[in-house]
Amino acid sequence: MRSSPRPFAALLAALALTAGLSLIGTPAVARSDEAPAATEASDVSIAADTYTWKNARIDGGGFVPGIVFNRSEKNLAYARTDIGGAYRWDQSGKQWKPLLDWVDWDRWGWTGVVSLASDTVDPDNVYAAVGTYTNSWDPTDGAVLRSSDRGASWKAATLPFKLGGNMPGRGMGERLAVDPNKNSVLYLGAPSGNGLWRSTDAGVSWSEVTAFPNPGNYAQDPSDTSGYGNDNQGIVWVTFDERSGSAGSATQDIYVGVADKENTVYRSTDGGATWSRIPGQPTGYLAHKGVLDSATGHLYLTLSDTGGPYDGGKGRIWRYDTASGAWQDVSPVAEADTYYGFSGLSVDRQKPGTLMATAYSSWWPDTQIFRSTDSGATWTQAWDYTGYPNRSNRYTLDVSSVPWLSWGASPAPPETAPKLGWMTEALEIDPFDSDRMMYGTGATVYGTEDLTSWDSGGTFRITPMVKGIEETAVNDLASPPSGAPLLSALGDIGGFRHTDLDAVPDLMYTSPNLDSTTSLDFAESSPGTVVRVGNSDAAPHIGFSTDNGANWFQGSEPSGVTGGGTVAAAADGSGFVWSPEGAGVHHTTGFGTSWTASTGIPAGATVESDRKNPEKFYGFEAGTFYVSTDGGATFTAEATGLPAEGNVRFQALPGTEGDIWLAGGSDTGAYGLWRSTDSGVTFTKSAGVEQADSVGFGKAAPGASYRTVFVSAKIGGVRGIFRSTDAGASWTRINDDAHQWGWTGAAITGDPRVYGRVYVSTNGRGIQVGETSDSGGGGTDPGTDPGTDPGTDPGPEQPADAACAVTYAVTNQWPGGFQADVTVTNTGDAAYNGWKLGWSFPGGQQISQIWNASHRQDGVKVTVTDAGWNGTVAPGSSAGFGFTGSWAGSNAEPAAFTLDGQACTVG
Repeated sequence: MRSSPRPFAALLAALALTAGLSLIGTPAVARSDEAPAATEASDVSIAADTYTWKNARIDGGGFVPGIVFNRSEKNLAYARTDIGGAYRWDQSGKQWKPLLDWVDWDRWGWTGVVSLASDTVDPDNVYAAVGTYTNSWDPTDGAVLRSSDRGASWKAATLPFKLGGNMPGRGMGERLAVDPNKNSVLYLGAPSGNGLWRSTDAGVSWSEVTAFPNPGNYAQDPSDTSGYGNDNQGIVWVTFDERSGSAGSATQDIYVGVADKENTVYRSTDGGATWSRIPGQPTGYLAHKGVLDSATGHLYLTLSDTGGPYDGGKGRIWRYDTASGAWQDVSPVAEADTYYGFSGLSVDRQKPGTLMATAYSSWWPDTQIFRSTDSGATWTQAWDYTGYPNRSNRYTLDVSSVPWLSWGASPAPPETAPKLGWMTEALEIDPFDSDRMMYGTGATVYGTEDLTSWDSGGTFRITPMVKGIEETAVNDLASPPSGAPLLSALGDIGGFRHTDLDAVPDLMYTSPNLDSTTSLDFAESSPGTVVRVGNSDAAPHIGFSTDNGANWFQGSEPSGVTGGGTVAAAADGSGFVWSPEGAGVHHTTGFGTSWTASTGIPAGATVESDRKNPEKFYGFEAGTFYVSTDGGATFTAEATGLPAEGNVRFQALPGTEGDIWLAGGSDTGAYGLWRSTDSGVTFTKSAGVEQADSVGFGKAAPGASYRTVFVSAKIGGVRGIFRSTDAGASWTRINDDAHQWGWTGAAITGDPRVYGRVYVSTNGRGIQVGETSDSGGGGTDPGTDPGTDPGTDPGPEQPADAACAVTYAVTNQWPGGFQADVTVTNTGDAAYNGWKLGWSFPGGQQISQIWNASHRQDGVKVTVTDAGWNGTVAPGSSAGFGFTGSWAGSNAEPAAFTLDGQACTVG
């Protein structure tokens, strides 16, 4: 779920990062195939080191407003999230595969997906309308992404306006639709008064349908001046009547839903040339969904008096007979009995006349799901009262695979734990299987595979169908030297203690339950002591643990606290410093039975502790660094000249007093990475680090004396996750262009027990865990990369009589970028004692990052040299390497390869 419109601290920080960027003007048509800017090649990215990435499993954790089944291929389904990208269903593993992890830092808004469309004519085609905010919070215009390989690779058409994947009304839809008869035709409903848009070339280019008469007029809160609540929610869904077309000919009858309570449904009967309001339609409501049952000719509308996804006081369900033009109210309950809006809507394509709908905003005591098998004439409910407050359920709900969905609650009837859900705006019956249904909630995807038991009087079983979707927004991370390897602070669902990164935790933090945890810390020399703070509707906003986060107890708080802020634990756990929202910085000894205001430090400062001296705490605010040597009672302003604006994070090095690293800034001021070795009295800026946003520490590399440093940063012109094993003297990029996850500036930390392991925060793609195959060693100095400097000997020559075979495979592709794997096999009789592979790119591609090898590129010509450890290749054996690169126009594979000038077999 998303309890606030903004993606927490991550949004504010991202805004600071993008301040000053000029926005592109509004042309008459969308820009076609605008690819992200090519990543600059940089020596910082080379390493004989390959990282693998996965999520620390939580399973869900955010709003899933859309689920789309393809209607011509069984088991092909997609899900969209409001800030966490899109996913494709993998039937073999019964899990979801992320599709937009390539979205980069500068286009973080493209992680918000406002609509999805799967092509009925060619199921390989899928489209995503992306963009997170329609106001200034998102610096980039929206786009329609298109893929011809089910989301494995994408091309983009950038729009001349923004889209709102995390805006009010995001549960309505789908706004994007493919003509089921002529799949080169697509429609997109736009927000903000931008009208209805059409593509006639399969999403390559877009233009406004100027004949469409109504761009919408409904705003959630017209008095809001931020551009969020007062944005016109626009055109919210498009539905085709496939009966009015034939294969290869455009569908003639098209229905469009508009955010206008008096004029919410329009129709075209001439393939979109002209449009008119359908007479007799219901008024006073917004049509959240419009679904046509082509077997019966009925168009169904689920209606609410607001746009959702949180609100809704009244709702109705109406049916339109497309043959007679008659409208009928087929609502399952009387209008006076509704206290919620209707939204989720699906028809059973195997059983004409069967449909289902949800009461999306029924927060208490539970959501409700309705089912009709007679075109809405009569309905049954997922649960009924048997005499208030007792209820009878037609379902069983088993959350054992995601046990935290119970929220640790034991409510009084008629509430239950776990609930059926809330914010249930997406519900879909599998078009090939009447027994399978999935629906999205504010926290998960639920589903069943025995739905028709509902009709026979039995119970159907609901379980989470969410594995693979990781949608949490991460505010803070900690990896103690003992106990659980990972503690997290998350938006909306508090956070978790991970004792196993590959297992879903039993429960989020409780006692207290915080809506969002904003900060947490542990005592460095006593890691059983943990503190966390966060946001909630009422006190307390702080909790303590003495067993490494396994159990918690509530703390007291100073007067005036309104939000979590940041918190720090003394190195030995003897005291704490807290900088909450609504009150100034305070300190305490013990576990916060009373708090005393700190002096010498401004309210709102970020606070951290020294990781060795328990009396020493640090603070930062508006470019000034503050130091306390008396347990947080008094602070003294020390270093100045640090970033005065933007996202700023700092950490003190474990085990060494006074060693502090600070990352942050903005494009309009100071920006980078600084280090202090004198407890913050002075700082030195790291050369070569252009931008940095978070910093953390992990286990030292074998043979290294200094802990590994991790940063989310821009170094050598490249944005990414970087590692240094030599105290920042050199850096290695450890992610690649296929793994970028939008914005990663909130938190980063290494694991003090596992060399190379790093935990990375994202704003909607959960906690990313990186593992290295490198056994140790330093990074690469940006100026001394062997094999890339034209004056450096790339390595031993290849024996003249050697034979070779090469395989080259593009393993991932996205707009403007791709990833490839190359394997060199020795087909000769003698071992390679060092190898050098050459080829020419046919499309002008440029390598940006390579692993398990080094490279030199001159125009289209590429020479790749072994990494040393993989230079000896016995007859019949192989050596492999991989790289990421940029492309424009085409990404054709090289046709020929040479090993020391000798042609290789390609296959």
